[in-house]
Amino acid sequence: MSVSVENFVKTVYNQQHLSEADTKLSTIARILKISNTAATDMARKLSAKNLVNYIKYKPVSLTDSGKKLALNVLRKHRLWESFLYETLELSLHEIHCEAENLEHFTSDFLANKIEQYLDNPSVDPHGDPIPSKKGVLSYENNQISLMHSIAGKTYEVLRLNSSDKDFFDFCAANQINVGTKIGVEKQFLNGMTEINIGAQKMLLNNQVTNVIYVKQTID
Repeated sequence: MSVSVENFVKTVYNQQHLSEADTKLSTIARILKISNTAATDMARKLSAKNLVNYIKYKPVSLTDSGKKLALNVLRKHRLWESFLYETLELSLHEIHCEAENLEHFTSDFLANKIEQYLDNPSVDPHGDPIPSKKGVLSYENNQISLMHSIAGKTYEVLRLNSSDKDFFDFCAANQINVGTKIGVEKQFLNGMTEINIGAQKMLLNNQVTNVIYVKQTID
């Protein structure tokens, strides 16, 4: 498959699995930095190949074949992220950028060798689960986005589900990492969430809280 096809199905898969799913073609086009027309043409092309379910003016979804392809790309991407983070100590944003390129030119044989070298990791450095060789992807139970957390409760960060440099810079500056404990102070009607990390308090908008996945800690 071409790079453009792999990127399209991977993006649809990722958007389908956000807590607020959004697979409108305009959204896919924005993420891939292509025109709406190009996104529509790709959706039609992949529909004909039985990779995407496409209906005019409706959000797109993946067929079983499309999901299988997307998971294989994600497997290679997340294995590369794990390898680069462990061996070269690159930042969370840097490993994502490099893996975006490497994922498309990695054979299944090499992906399996990387997995063996890393002793079969289950998640990547962002906390995202790594699909198995058979395309099985297991998320930890009871995880929710921080946007849907409850005021007065304490949560542990499980995943930082983003590719945005500003987001990772913000997380690094405020000690938000996989494993960080976050206290939720208040959920505002305008979508803002007030949190505390230790003695530090801050307000986060829903663009941030929608991609931070957490689980409630036992008090």
